[in-house]
Amino acid sequence: MATALGVLHLDVVVSDAMSLKDKRRIVKSFLDRTRARHNVSVALVEGADSLRRATLAVAMIGSDLRYVQGGLQKIANAAEEHRGMVVVSSDIEML
Repeated sequence: MATALGVLHLDVVVSDAMSLKDKRRIVKSFLDRTRARHNVSVALVEGADSLRRATLAVAMIGSDLRYVQGGLQKIANAAEEHRGMVVVSSDIEML
């Protein structure tokens, strides 16, 4: 049985942030919601001390390549709709 591992990289701008506390609240909201709705691992990997920029990573593993790719695409679409965040770039990497 083959195993599919996918990683979604999201570069985002938190447009509504007036302070680091605001940014962390908005990013944490997205990370918590993503964790709760999908069986994935998520993390803020860059930009923890930047006021408006952040790089997020989402990892998903499964037995079906199309399922993993589709799941990560749904998460990328949800990030684009998340209030307070603008997705600058997204990239899905399959391993």
